[in-house]
Order: sequence, then structure tokens, then C-alpha cells
Amino acid sequence: MIFVFFASCKQEHSPEIGKWEAQAENVTIIRDDFGVPHIYGKTDADAVFGLLYAQCEDDFNRVEQNYIWATGRLAEVEGEVALYSDLRARLFMTKEEAVKNYEQSPEWLKELCNAFADGINYYLHTHPEVKPRLISHFEPWMPMYFSEGSIGGDIERISIQKIKAFYESGMALPEMEQLKIQKEEEMAEPQGSNGIAISGNLTESGNTLLLINPHTSFYFRGEVHVVSEEGLNAYGAVTWGQFFVYQGFNEKTGWMHTSTYTDVMDEFKETIVQNDGNLFYQYGEELRPVIKTDVVLKYKEGNRIKEKSFPMYRTHHGPITHAVDGQWTTSAMMWEPVKALEQSYIRSKQNGYDGFRKMMDIRTNSSNNTVYADAEGNIAYFHGNFIPKRDTIFDFTKPVDGSNPKTDWKGLHTVDENILVLNPDNGWIQNCNSTPYTAALENSPKPEDYPKYMSRDQENFRGIHAIDLLTDRSGFTLDNLIELAHDPYLPAFEALIPGLIKAYDAQPNPALKEPIEVLRQWDFRTSVTSVGMTLSHYYGTLCYQKAERPKELYAMQLVQYWGSESPDEEKLKLFQETVERLNSDFGTWNTLWGEVNRYQRLNGDIRQAFDDGQASIPIGLASGRWGALAAYGARYDNNTKKIYGTRGNSFVAVVEFGDKVKAKTMLAGGQSGDPESPHFDDQARRYADMDFKDAAYYKEDVLQRAVSTYKPGEKP
Repeated sequence: MIFVFFASCKQEHSPEIGKWEAQAENVTIIRDDFGVPHIYGKTDADAVFGLLYAQCEDDFNRVEQNYIWATGRLAEVEGEVALYSDLRARLFMTKEEAVKNYEQSPEWLKELCNAFADGINYYLHTHPEVKPRLISHFEPWMPMYFSEGSIGGDIERISIQKIKAFYESGMALPEMEQLKIQKEEEMAEPQGSNGIAISGNLTESGNTLLLINPHTSFYFRGEVHVVSEEGLNAYGAVTWGQFFVYQGFNEKTGWMHTSTYTDVMDEFKETIVQNDGNLFYQYGEELRPVIKTDVVLKYKEGNRIKEKSFPMYRTHHGPITHAVDGQWTTSAMMWEPVKALEQSYIRSKQNGYDGFRKMMDIRTNSSNNTVYADAEGNIAYFHGNFIPKRDTIFDFTKPVDGSNPKTDWKGLHTVDENILVLNPDNGWIQNCNSTPYTAALENSPKPEDYPKYMSRDQENFRGIHAIDLLTDRSGFTLDNLIELAHDPYLPAFEALIPGLIKAYDAQPNPALKEPIEVLRQWDFRTSVTSVGMTLSHYYGTLCYQKAERPKELYAMQLVQYWGSESPDEEKLKLFQETVERLNSDFGTWNTLWGEVNRYQRLNGDIRQAFDDGQASIPIGLASGRWGALAAYGARYDNNTKKIYGTRGNSFVAVVEFGDKVKAKTMLAGGQSGDPESPHFDDQARRYADMDFKDAAYYKEDVLQRAVSTYKPGEKP
């Protein structure tokens, strides 16, 4: 094989470039037949260097975007509209603090951070045709801003709109604006994931199985395999720009994260006192000074870069982020980037339950639950990881009085104090962002054994669906676990549609007779050929938009209410509107779901544009809102008639742990963000058909499927 070196000849051969080239010699990248990079390095740092280089090859745009956002520089590329996203980032960490965290890291972590920056910078050096939008040189302190792999992490739960209202006027966000945001959140495609672990007692092979099924925005993570001679051999999904496999497996252990209901963030209403022009806050019997710093944020306006200054305020609880009832309010959350990075990386190198359990003692995996399986035969579920101890006389679901020392966090709960399931007698564990108290049937934890802030006891339709599929079943294999994970039944519609039919039977309307008869015959299963699915999706969506909604009900209960107790007149009116909408958009209500629900990827943009006039693929999957385990939904409107998926099943893996690990995987679209790449959409049809590929984990399998082998700096 002939390699072509394509470094820029314009740059002088500096010591930094020489260092990169020397490290590149310790790295080999093998691309398989689906473009998945298998990175082999002598040391962990070499592997990280190659991993970041490979990520940039696949989608530098998304690597850079994540750090533009995380470091609080989004307004420099997106304009003034992004200023308060940037302010939010700076409220929780400044560049100086990030550098300090990096400098205080253990040496092994520093080496990985150095390799992270060097791998990206070497990619930019060897690809002068790539023009970054903002960051032309990456720094080793940057991962401190992006230390956990979930979708934005806890910080995205801090409202940008509330920050804007406070830092512009010192006021709370108007109630109407808050209600509007709440409605938008309710209408948005649900976030979350599914994790299922099955013990060898229930599998055909006697080996444990793990379903890794995150529901992220499409193309949010790439599929990678990263190996070193220091014990690293991890396969799975990596969030663009991070140097650890976030959801995946090695030869002996597998880990899947689901968004948690654990209360890990709190708000403290501060009592502010002004004295001689200085700000203080009440804390018990004392007045403490409010920490005030200033920040200058840049933003793009036309072809110019402008600046805007902001004060930033902080108490010992955290930064002031908004106002509640006229009081300045701080937001407290886990912010220990060094420990979080350590935990994220150490996780991927464990070879059994004891080591994995010890790793969890770091307690910085704050926004997630973890579903676990291993080659020793163990299955486990950790509900949350970072859980502050609190005085239960206070309701921490609402802002608490920050002037009362009793509301302070009292350290962290140990992992043993947290909700934990290990090897339950029923032989399986499931979590679909629902209550942990049904994770393992009768072997589930009991809510009375834990403080209420440990978890909300709320079920959802995905959880109900998973429990039904797993109960009283055995003989599991990788293939039938894939089938289970794509089961077409939608329990939400069994709760919603019979009430509509009953309302129609009580008040027949000839104009609705035919579509009602379609629903009467429908089996509540989604498919590309189902008209019932089309009618039900549009009707259910209208219920969310317009139906009466008792405030005390959560999402699943709302659907049950609309299916039973809501007024018949409202049901029939909304269904009439559903039929009219379909007639208007598609010429007939009698439209197959596959004609409506589509997959389309026209370019590599982070925010996809869609076009009804261009090619797309029919998709039989449905929104997780309706109980679909294989979630497929949209989160924004592009003024199209058809629905185009933007999130849900993205990276999916099923893994079997035995003498050797086996896995099958699926990635929405493909590995590359480049429309010119053969791996831009080579998995799209397989995605629609649920046709998983075998993961090449062992070196002999990787070599057998190798399409290109090269070192960073060489052309594949």
C-alpha cells in the first residue's frame, strides 16, 4: 500500500510539528468496510491522539462545534442570539479555571488531554484545506469544559432564557414566557435512552447480553474502536471531540447510560443585602460577600466582531442564574471536571464488576443512570451516581431558601446508599428513563427505602413496553434482542385510541366513519404500510398541542387521561382536525406511515434542512413518546409536509459477553459527515430495515474487513 503525506508545505517544521509526527508513528488507523475507525496506539495517549485525528477526519465540523459551544464562544459564529448560551458556560467555568483544572490533573490525565489537543491540531496541520469556523488551535485544557459525554450534560438544564432575563433586567422571566417554554418542552421529542441487561440464565448461549440504545440527536456520536498496549480496548459511541468511549463495551464489560430522574441539581434563593456599594448575601447569622467578576463576550454582527460586558455573580451555592419571586437565585450542580474526566476514561478499562463498582465511587457521572453487564455473568443497574445528601424537610423540587444553612448539601451519598440493582432473580434489568422501582419486576428497589429526591416514581410508555417484552421470556440471542428493541407495538395508542372510538360510537359522524374504522381494526403496531399509525400520530400530537391538560398529571398520565376522561366533544373535534390536516397535506387521510415518516440527509450541516422534493427513505419506526423502544422523532419544523427524523435511535449496539465478546451495531446514516464519503449514508437503508452489522472487535476480524490502513498524516 502506498501512502501519500499531505501536510502543508507552507508551515515551517517546528518542534511542535516534530512532536506530532513522532507520536503519529506510534498510531495505526484501520478503517473497516463501514468506515469505522479502529485506532491502535502504543500508549493510551497515542490511542487518544489517533482517536481525535480520526474523529476530525469523519466530522471536524461537529468536533469544533462542541468546543465552540462548551467554551462559551458560540456567539462568535452564530451572532448575538447565542450570547446567553456563552454566558451560561462562563458562569460555571472561565478559561482561567479550566487551565487551573488541567494543571492540577494527575499526570496520566494531562497526557491524555495533551494527546487530545495534539491529535486535532495535527489533523488541521495535515489538512490545510479544512478551514475552522473559529478554533484554529486546540488546547489541552478544553476537555475540562466537556468532561461528561451526555447530551450537553447538566448545564443544558439551566435555562438560557432565564439567564437572559436576569442579566438584562435583574428580573424573572415573565410567566407567559415560562409557560411558552414549558409548552415547547412538552411538545419536543422526548430525550432519553433504553438500556437492557439480560443474565445468562435467560439466554440461549448462557452468556449475558446488553442492549445499548441511546436516543440522541442523529450524528451526535461516531462509532469507534480504540486500542492501546496499556490495556485499553473499547468499542462504542464517542461524542464528537471527546477522548473516551461514552457508551460501549470492552472484552469483559459493557455500559449503557440513560438520562436519570435523580435530583442532581438544586436552586437556592439568596437574600441579597447591599452595603456601601458592595453586595452580600445572608447565610445564617452572617453576611457573606457575593463574588462578582466581569466577563467580556464577543459576538458576530455581519462581518464584524463586537463585544459585550457582563457581571457574573456567585455564592457558595453556585452562580446566580435567574430570579425567583424577586430573589436572586443560584443553580448548584456537579462541576468537578477533572474527576469527571477521570471517571469517564477509567470506566472504559474495567474488566469486571469489582473494578467497575470501584470506578463508580468517583461519583461524577451526574446526569445518568448506568445499565451494566459483564463476562463474569453479572448484570447491574446504578440509578444516578452523583447524589447530594439533603435535609428531607425541604422540597428540593422547588427553589429553597439559601439563607438557611440547613438547605446546604451535606456531602454525597455513597454508591451503596444510591439505588442499585445487582443480579436480580428475574434475570433482567431495564431502564427507559422511567422509574427505577420497576427495573427488575418484584426484585426492583422499593421507593420507601430511599429519600424522595433519589428518583421520581414515574413510569413511561417505553418502560411499560420493555417490561412486557421481557417478562416470562427466555432464549435470548443477539438477533432476537434486536427484534425486541424494535418491537412495533405502541402502548400509548392502546391507551389513547379506544377512547376516541368510544366517543365516535356515542356520537357518530359520517365524515369520520372510514378513518375511525381503520383505527378500530388497527393493532397499535407501527409499520411503513400502516394508515392507523399515521392517523394516531397526528391525533396524539394534536392532543399534546390543544387538548385539556390537568396540571397534576405527567406525560403518560396525560395520554391516559385523553384516552378516557377528557370530553368526547374534544376528542372528536381534534380527530376531525387530524383528518382535515392529512387531507390538506397529503391529499387524503388514507396515507401510509412510510409516506409521511421519512429519513433524509442532504448535507453535513449540524442543523439539517429537509426538502419534500428530494429523495428520502420511508421509516416504519415511531416516536418514543408513544412507547416505541426504537425511537424515531423530529424536534424541529422545516416547513415540510412530511416528518423527517432528527433524533432517537442513533448509535445502537447489542453485545454478548462470553469467552469472546460479540456485538452487532447500527449507526443512523453513516460514519462520515462528508456527503462525498461512501460512509455518509451507507447505513441509512440498513437502519430502515433494522439490518445490523457485525462489530469487528478482535484484530483478526478488523484486518479481514480492513479497507484502508494508515497513520495520522498519511492519506487513507
